[in-house]
Amino acid sequence: MVREEVAGSTQTLQWKCVESRVDSKRLYYGRFILSPLRKGQADTVGIALRRALLGETEGTCITHAKFGSVPHEYSTIAGIEESVQEILLNLKEIILKSNLYGVRTTSICVKEPTDFRIELQIKRDRGYHTEVRKNTQDGSYPIDAVSMPVRNMNYSIFACGNGNAKYEILFLEIWTNGSLTPKEALYEASRNLIDLFLPFLHTEEEGTRFQENKNRTYNCLKRANIHTLLDLLSKTEEDLMRIDSFRMQDGKQIWDTLEKHLPMDLPKNKF
Repeated sequence: MVREEVAGSTQTLQWKCVESRVDSKRLYYGRFILSPLRKGQADTVGIALRRALLGETEGTCITHAKFGSVPHEYSTIAGIEESVQEILLNLKEIILKSNLYGVRTTSICVKEPTDFRIELQIKRDRGYHTEVRKNTQDGSYPIDAVSMPVRNMNYSIFACGNGNAKYEILFLEIWTNGSLTPKEALYEASRNLIDLFLPFLHTEEEGTRFQENKNRTYNCLKRANIHTLLDLLSKTEEDLMRIDSFRMQDGKQIWDTLEKHLPMDLPKNKF
C-alpha cells in the first residue's frame, strides 16, 4: 500500500495518487486527488471521468472458442470433467492484459491425460456485448464479451479555505480487474475525454480537416501493423515513408506530438 499526505494549493492545479493497493489478482484499487478547483469544477470533472472510466475504457477478452466437432454446448469431451458450457463460462472469467488492437487468435493445448485443444479469438473493445449462441457444425461458440476493466469508480468533493480563498479538492476512487492499474485507467479515460473535445478547439473547417487527417494517419499505421508506441519507435523514417499514403508531414506531426507529451528522449533528426 502506498499513502501520501494530501497537500492543497491555491495556485497550481495538481493531481497525485494518495493510495494504491492490490487486493487480489482481480481487484486493484487507487485513490487520487485533484486540486485546487473552483466551486463547481470538481463535479464537472468527476462526472465526466466517471462516465469515461466506466464506459470508454478498453479491455481485452475472449469472444469465441472452438472445440472442434462438438455438436452442442452441453456436450462432454472424453477425458475432460467439465462440459463445453462450463468451459465457456470459465473462459468468460479470464482476465487478459494486452495492448494489441483488432482481433487475434490463440489456443489452449492439453497433452495429459488426453489431447485437447481450444482455439480462441481475442478482441480489444469496450463495453459489454452479448451474442446469441447457435448450434454450429465446426464446434465454434461465441462468448459474451465483457470489455470493462474498470469495476467501479466513486468520487467525493471536499471544500477547503475561507472567504475568497475557498477551493475544492476532488477525490477519485478507482477499482480495476487487474488487466490495468487504476492509474493507467485514469490516464486512458483522461486521454479519451481530451480526444472528444479536441475538434472544438478548431474552426469547423479546420476541425473537419484535423479529424480527417488524424483518421487517415491512424489507418495508415494500423494497416502497417503499428499499434503501440513501441511499434512506432522501432520503425525508421524510411520504414514509415514506405507505408502507403503516409506523408512526411504526418510523421512530423506525430513526432511533434510525442515530444510535447512524452517525458522521454526521442530519436533525433527523425522527420
